[in-house]
Amino acid sequence: MKKKNKYEKPQAYAAETKDHRFAGTFEVLVPIEGRNKPLRVSQQFETLQAAEAWMHSPDGKDTIAEMVEDDEKARER
Repeated sequence: MKKKNKYEKPQAYAAETKDHRFAGTFEVLVPIEGRNKPLRVSQQFETLQAAEAWMHSPDGKDTIAEMVEDDEKARER
């Protein structure tokens, strides 16, 4: 029996910012199928816990869903 994947699409994740202007902060990255680089949420967080808390908040979930939807619409054109 094949093990079923819990998530159909890659999930958003928080990581340390690579941009040296924002050194020491964290950002949320949203992987999109068919893209080499994930989309970045235009918000910086002081701690990893703050970034993860935002991702799971209603505002974060809505923002991430909008980003995915907008990217899918842009690809259809």
